Amino acid sequence: MANLSGIENLYKELKAEWSKKPQNLKKCGQLLDNLKIALTKLAFLPTGDIKTSKNEMVLARDVLEIAVEYSVANKDIPAYERYMSQLKCYYYDYKQKIGESENMYKLLGINLLYLLSVNRVSEFHTELELLSADIIQNNKYIRPILALEQYIMEGRYNKIFQAKSSAPSEIYSHFMDILLNTVRDEIGACIEKSYEKISAKEAAKRLNLNSLEEVKAFGKKRNWNLGADGVYNFTEKTAKPKEALPSVELAEQAIFYARELEMIV
Repeated sequence: MANLSGIENLYKELKAEWSKKPQNLKKCGQLLDNLKIALTKLAFLPTGDIKTSKNEMVLARDVLEIAVEYSVANKDIPAYERYMSQLKCYYYDYKQKIGESENMYKLLGINLLYLLSVNRVSEFHTELELLSADIIQNNKYIRPILALEQYIMEGRYNKIFQAKSSAPSEIYSHFMDILLNTVRDEIGACIEKSYEKISAKEAAKRLNLNSLEEVKAFGKKRNWNLGADGVYNFTEKTAKPKEALPSVELAEQAIFYARELEMIV
């Protein structure tokens, strides 16, 4: 069994480094790698055959909490998903044994935001079902994310853009950016269907973009063509080819139904 006190000292070093503003992500990553190797020498995920002490489990949970935040700050989504999956074991399965972490709802909130930002709505609701009604309605980290989902359902996209400045934690900002891009794509799709043409200035207002360059970059991503007059034209996209109406077939079918109805009466 590895020396627990040595691993605790390594964790304290990581925690001190992570508490600095701004963090040195390279150094934090190196410390985190060393801790992950050290933790594999502990039975930090209990099984039926191996007993794990409370201190070991708390230490592993605390390391994983920093690992989750580190992966978000580093924009490493696959690593984030791995760490979050492991962390939820401590939050839900071993909560009675090791108690509740003070960071629990902040990180569960960021997970809800992540699922919402990538449009994994069914998983979002599955995670919500694991929380009590009181937490959902009153927790400062969970309630704002539920409000975001409500805004999306109602199409109140302006509220989502406004919400970025009041995110519950600064670590939420990366997933908020992803959510805003998802929302902009939805708005862009609506613009294509609803307008035959729209000025770049009006498109910027609809998409909540601050400059013409941002609008051009968004339009390029969606293959919009900007005319010399500064207007996007969607006529070609929205126009549907005319289909010949099968009038003879429809008339024959109507007569057939009328004869059938006569026979029934």
